[in-house]
Amino acid sequence: MILSERIAAFSKLSKFLNQFTHPDYTRDESVLLNHNFFDKMTELIHAASHHNGWFTPDNVIFSLSQWSKALQKEQLTNWISAYKLEEKPPKKIGLILAGNIPLVGFHDFLSVLISGNDAIIKLSSDDTKLLPFLASYLIAVEPRFKEKISFTEEKLQSFDAIIATGSNNTARYFEHYFNKVPNIIRKNRNSVAILTGKETPEQLNALGEDIFRYFGLGCRSVSKLFVPEGYDFDTFFKATFQYNDIINGAKYANNYDYNKAVYLMSNYTLLENGFLMLKEDSSYSSPIATLFYEKYKSLEELDKKLTADQDKIQCIVSAYLDKKHIAFGQTQSPQLDDYADGVDVIEFLIKIQ
Repeated sequence: MILSERIAAFSKLSKFLNQFTHPDYTRDESVLLNHNFFDKMTELIHAASHHNGWFTPDNVIFSLSQWSKALQKEQLTNWISAYKLEEKPPKKIGLILAGNIPLVGFHDFLSVLISGNDAIIKLSSDDTKLLPFLASYLIAVEPRFKEKISFTEEKLQSFDAIIATGSNNTARYFEHYFNKVPNIIRKNRNSVAILTGKETPEQLNALGEDIFRYFGLGCRSVSKLFVPEGYDFDTFFKATFQYNDIINGAKYANNYDYNKAVYLMSNYTLLENGFLMLKEDSSYSSPIATLFYEKYKSLEELDKKLTADQDKIQCIVSAYLDKKHIAFGQTQSPQLDDYADGVDVIEFLIKIQ
């Protein structure tokens, strides 16, 4: 396959996924092989939460919607045209994927295949259904992908490079085990938001999407607020109250109750509204149903702190205090060139000898 053929195959997957961008799925009879895949996809969306309680239909549909947009032919072409790809013998790239949010490893999967390489994939036990199903559709519309995609439950073997995503603890194992091949080893990262007190209710409402989407489990989920001294949290709570339905999820509610009990027994001071707790803390990674916050004296001092801690941070959300910051409500809608940990995967793949 040449690049244009690979792009064409993924764009067909985009059209397939476009049917599942809203809860009332819209069947498009012009979609290739719909008679084999449409009903199975609807079943999979609703079955996902039985395997992983965090994978609610709403969150799975949101993920599918984002990938439907990203995989359009124009988007793919614009993204990949920034690189000097050469058609050369493929490398075997091992992918060790996380499972914290639906299809969290799809970007690595896409990057390996769109660049002409082969993917050997070890899935997280928390997400074993979605990617294999989308891979099966991709193979059905472009059979030559069959030899380029494989899944394994065993230790990865016979690979030329590794892309592995895990925690800080597993990263140490990955770095030791894969140190003899080119690798990208991802560790824990979190996202933060900078508030100044001048944000509009609409901006703070949009921030709720960054906080609550995927129950806050993604590295692009805002887990901490930086606020000026004397910040009025009532404004924040009012603007984000519409997300209160999240407490109706049993797993989220259990975490809320458990963490609240732990905090109260430890005599921590909390601000809370019945579905979210705010705790003053210098850490970046907050537990489920909790949002840490830290006060700053000046934006200049805060900028220095965030620069020093950049290896711990995935996204910074603000009202465009910096051109690298992300607008409120946009962390869960990354572009194709928004690479995890800021490591350009395509450039990495190109340089593999």
